[in-house]
Amino acid sequence: MVNMFTPPHALILFAPGTNRDLDVARALELAGAIPEVVHLNQLRAGERRWQNYQMLVLPGGFSYADALGAGKLLSLELQHDFAGSIREFIESGKPAIGICNGFQALVKAGLLPGCAQPGNKFKATLTYNQCGHFECRWVTLQPHSRTCIWTRDQMMPIACPVAHGEGNFQLDDPADMEKFIHSDQVALIYSHPDGSPAEGMYPQNPNGSIGDIAGICNPAGNVLGLMPHPENHIYSWQHPQWTAGCAIGNALELFRNGVKYASQF
Repeated sequence: MVNMFTPPHALILFAPGTNRDLDVARALELAGAIPEVVHLNQLRAGERRWQNYQMLVLPGGFSYADALGAGKLLSLELQHDFAGSIREFIESGKPAIGICNGFQALVKAGLLPGCAQPGNKFKATLTYNQCGHFECRWVTLQPHSRTCIWTRDQMMPIACPVAHGEGNFQLDDPADMEKFIHSDQVALIYSHPDGSPAEGMYPQNPNGSIGDIAGICNPAGNVLGLMPHPENHIYSWQHPQWTAGCAIGNALELFRNGVKYASQF
């Protein structure tokens, strides 16, 4: 029997200030999806419908100029106008990814980290970088979760850039870190180029995140939020050491995993 692959339609949410929407659209296109950049107002007016898409992307950028804090106004829109729709989308099992500003919006809207089990809700935030300034540099990520459909079966380190001032992931109760790891919600960690944990070392860990956390997933594993920008390393020539023959850690496989999973819906 031949398995027929049906390209999933990807909804890329666009808000004023978002500036990585076309980057992630290209990554999804290379991964086999049919991406569409959709303004929030198009969904609000009923010109586009959530039901017509098999995957959801909240791209990076500075939505609403990051007024009131990174991703705050976008998260309020998600909570106020689209709370039911986005929760229904996620609870249906369809894959979703929030990158940088999109990650911040998912956390502040309460969609991540989610609950590992009834009565055990992890509360978290993304706050100012420990170094006290905006970070724009290339980092290495080590896939860490078997639950997360985006990172599942990935073993090799991923290289991609970060560009944020508020990417410091912290749990409200640091004592929950062990339980958070046990729930397998740590999807990606900042690491050294060989994949070993950064252990809080700067600049390998660019923001001071607890446990070197660069990305997390919900308990079901279909929603991924991460601070770095994998959409900006989908071609070898995007790596800063490409001309030296050191362009390792292409991030395209991350998107391929999401697209493959989305094709079942």
